[in-house]
Amino acid sequence: MRKIIFIIFVSFIFSSCKKKVIMNFETSLMAPIAEKKPYQLKKFDNIRVDDYYWMKERENPEVIDYLERENDYYQKMTESSKTFKDELFKELKGRIKKDDESVPYFFNGYWYITRYEKGKQYPIYTRKKDSIEAKEEVLFDCNKMAEGYDYFRLVGINVSPDNTKVVYGIDIESRRKYDIYVKDLITGKIKDTNIKNASGATAWAGDNDYFFYVKKNRKTLRSEKVFLYNIRKPNSQDSLVFHEKDETFSVYVGESKSREYIFINSYSSLTSECQFIKTSEPLSKFQVVQKRSRGLEYSVNQYEDYFYILNNNDGAFNFKISKSPISNPNIGNWEDILEHRENVLLEDIEIFTDHWVVTERENGLTRLNIKPWDGSEDYFIPVTGETYSLYGGYNPNFNTTKFRFGFTSLTTPSTLFEYDTATKTKKILKQSQIVDDDFKTDNYLEKRIWAVSRDNVNIPISIVHHKSTGYTSKTPLLLYAYGSYGSTVDPGFSSNRLSLLNRGFIFAIAHIRGGEYLGRQWYENGKMLNKKNTFNDFIDASNYLIKEGYTSSNHLHAIGGSAGGLLMGAVVNQAPKLYRSVIAAVPFVDVITTMLDESIPLTTGEYDEWGNPNNKNFYDYMLSYSPYDNVKKQDYPNLMVTAGYHDSQVQYWEPAKWVAKLRDYKTDNNVLFLTTNMDSGHSGSSGRFDALVEIAREYAFIIQLEEETK
Repeated sequence: MRKIIFIIFVSFIFSSCKKKVIMNFETSLMAPIAEKKPYQLKKFDNIRVDDYYWMKERENPEVIDYLERENDYYQKMTESSKTFKDELFKELKGRIKKDDESVPYFFNGYWYITRYEKGKQYPIYTRKKDSIEAKEEVLFDCNKMAEGYDYFRLVGINVSPDNTKVVYGIDIESRRKYDIYVKDLITGKIKDTNIKNASGATAWAGDNDYFFYVKKNRKTLRSEKVFLYNIRKPNSQDSLVFHEKDETFSVYVGESKSREYIFINSYSSLTSECQFIKTSEPLSKFQVVQKRSRGLEYSVNQYEDYFYILNNNDGAFNFKISKSPISNPNIGNWEDILEHRENVLLEDIEIFTDHWVVTERENGLTRLNIKPWDGSEDYFIPVTGETYSLYGGYNPNFNTTKFRFGFTSLTTPSTLFEYDTATKTKKILKQSQIVDDDFKTDNYLEKRIWAVSRDNVNIPISIVHHKSTGYTSKTPLLLYAYGSYGSTVDPGFSSNRLSLLNRGFIFAIAHIRGGEYLGRQWYENGKMLNKKNTFNDFIDASNYLIKEGYTSSNHLHAIGGSAGGLLMGAVVNQAPKLYRSVIAAVPFVDVITTMLDESIPLTTGEYDEWGNPNNKNFYDYMLSYSPYDNVKKQDYPNLMVTAGYHDSQVQYWEPAKWVAKLRDYKTDNNVLFLTTNMDSGHSGSSGRFDALVEIAREYAFIIQLEEETK
């Protein structure tokens, strides 16, 4: 529902010229007023009256009318900044390399490349047989495929072992419900499989005739059933292989790196279970690695006759790695090969013929540990920096000494490296090109500082700014955070953000509890009955930045999306005077009502994140912070709220209801906008340039407020 890493790296400009931009919000317009239709919601001994419950009626003309009136209100209120928004969009678009392509990777006889052509919105997926110099074969030109659609997304490209077919998923509604198709790569013809409402994940059997796929529940969109499809019998009924009946679990299917095994993985927030078969035996019965046990999380990698299992068994809250024979893989045969460490979080494992690579995190910083199988001393790939993002790349082959990994920081564009374990040397394969003659990494400064929370916990904050920017009470600063699901917001580069930094803004990320930046316990201390730590950390980080002279309340802006939008909603209820403005993108703000409605997509699977409000302790706690339920008669900062009409993660009515209630309650004259993308869902527009229109709109909002202070 809210489980998406909604990382917004921000960019602002005043103008590409030296002239001062004059923008004023229109003050004579009346804001839309939503009709109140009181609806009682009763649970335990508590009765809540929701005046805007009727907004859930998706097809109700009154609902559509209200959303469109809000969109129209925003357009008219910001008419004076229209030219500026257009210029901002052009500048953001201007930094993107228009004819870009990925670094080729070689797998199963082909080189695979993704490229973009100048002026086009969508990627083109290609391959070349044997040699990178061979003739290009276009698998998919998404620009052609997207013609006629307001939204288009292609996912799950999976080429058959014999390279003659490819299965893929398409979403044209922006609700992450995919239709599955098969393309014959010999004839170019598309086989209509008549598979609807799928997750997009698939796994090929070794005979190239069968593949497995996952269907979603039509109402809740929970991934719950695994089917087997027979290409040779396209009109026959697909075989149901597995039905995940526990509504708190979802399921996905995938192939091992060796393509020797197929896995069905069931997972909830706290528990997982993996089943497997050989790809050569698609009609066989799946065998369970280890039966689910509440609190046991594990993931499986395979090499030769063993499974390598990342797990938290026996109290290993930061995880450990165990080895088990495939012939008898249950937990009684798990042999630990990398022990649990209290200060080191294990995040991933990648296996090769001569070595394995462990991604681990200590004190917030990721490192890549190379561990040779011959027992010689392990070591870390050398990187430098005080705050950065480091991650393993796509490495589909076992028999190689070369390991691809990515690196980026707040001042360093995304860079793909290749590290050779034989020579212990690395080289750059590609660094994202910034189309800006004035850009130089050395012109910017990045650092990590530590705020102290009200309960005496150190909160890390990553900061970037132009080297000419000083810290004063008049320095504009944008603070971003997420803080849920254990999703870690690692600092990364954004070309869009240059427009902000070049004009005196500071950008900061608060690594608050609820993520795993400082390990698993950092997550545990920001969820369930500890959720308020997430909100308090953000407020305490804001106060620290003001106290230390980085900015002031009149120039401090905040932004967050999805579950980070919940954060924004809680923060403005609790400490509205700390911020000049807040942007809440597709915010999860109606916590109680949503978590009590099991028909809403993904609700039941998130009880372990937020709690189950059918339990009174959780109900009372969630009610105490739910942004929609805690709107007060008080002044609020300037607010921009966004929604997606087709959003399957946070339904559009949550932000719509919240804005309607804020309009009724707030006692200030600050602006409040709701903009709803009527063609998209949780992630916004699908085209690479269309997304920039949304960014330009949101950040023009903050710049306009900064202009008013001059």
